[in-house]
Amino acid sequence: MNTRTIKHFLALADTLHFGRASEECNISISALSRNIRQLEEEVGVALFNRDNRMVALTLEGEKFLAYAREASSQWNLIRHELTDNSDQLHGEISLYCSVTASYSFLFDLLNRFRIAHPGIEIKLHTGDPEHAVSRILDGKEDITIAAKPANVAHGLVFKHITVSPLLFIAPAEQHVPNVPTHPPTTAKQWANVPMILSEGGVSRNRVDTWFRKLDITPTIYAQVTGNEAIVSMVSLGFGIGVVPKIVLDNSPLVDRIKVLDVQPELEPYDIGLFTLKKSLKNPMVNAFWSLMSEENKQA
Repeated sequence: MNTRTIKHFLALADTLHFGRASEECNISISALSRNIRQLEEEVGVALFNRDNRMVALTLEGEKFLAYAREASSQWNLIRHELTDNSDQLHGEISLYCSVTASYSFLFDLLNRFRIAHPGIEIKLHTGDPEHAVSRILDGKEDITIAAKPANVAHGLVFKHITVSPLLFIAPAEQHVPNVPTHPPTTAKQWANVPMILSEGGVSRNRVDTWFRKLDITPTIYAQVTGNEAIVSMVSLGFGIGVVPKIVLDNSPLVDRIKVLDVQPELEPYDIGLFTLKKSLKNPMVNAFWSLMSEENKQA
């Protein structure tokens, strides 16, 4: 077993797709498949179930995944300690955020980070913010940008970046009778409005709490992944949605929706960086974290 094989295993475990994993590792699919088979022979068990349609981790593969992530992290740390005799950091860290967050925060942050630490490579992954914290807890990423939940999981640390209001939005023009362009005034009216909400995450939890406190059982028209999809469906007149203001600030559809003045207001998003407390021992992760700290001090 070697570190390259571990890297190949982690790529396949994260993507569960030989084609995408081979591209990430810059090797052919056949070479990746051969390396995975050799790894399985070495550990003595099958780590993946695969056929022509799917790839999935076995129970043994799930156990090996935890070891592989820790081994990869420790290897990067010891390699840096043994080989680096300068103040310049070298290596890579992974960062996950939504597409909106990449527009809003990362350009300036990554620009300054590259100047300060040109030897560190950033592997950026974008996707649904609902999955950001779980990707940290699962060891898939070193750092994520996400909204702070009501309860931060044990072992996680959070660094504040900004606050964004959480807004009710409606279509700018009324397309169907039961989707108003103004906020409902009674619980009965709210209950009859089709709602377009996130499948889960901080936004959904706060909307559910809001309705529960007002003793309203909402009509859920659609549950979607990603705030951008909510804006799109609302702009087409399918219902009323809830998104953070930061999403609207970056949306090409902002002229097709309107923000509703709804009281009481939803609790705003506290957006920031997440990482595992133990990950701050990694000098590259700590360098990124410290850069954010310096920006907060300057602000």
